[in-house]
Amino acid sequence: MSQIIRQIKMPLTIRAFTIPDANGDFNIYINENLSDEAKRKSLAHERYHIENNDFQKTEFARLIEEKS
Repeated sequence: MSQIIRQIKMPLTIRAFTIPDANGDFNIYINENLSDEAKRKSLAHERYHIENNDFQKTEFARLIEEKS
């Protein structure tokens, strides 16, 4: 399992998101419009979800986010 990090243009309302793929890798997309500090925090947040096995949970993403 690896983490593939990409920076892409997104609306500022979206900081980052992660999509697991069929190979078991996690594709982390970071908003390139964020400051360097916001990018670091967003990456740490996405990695928290990976380490917490949130992608295996059946809860709604909104509920998982409220707990993180």
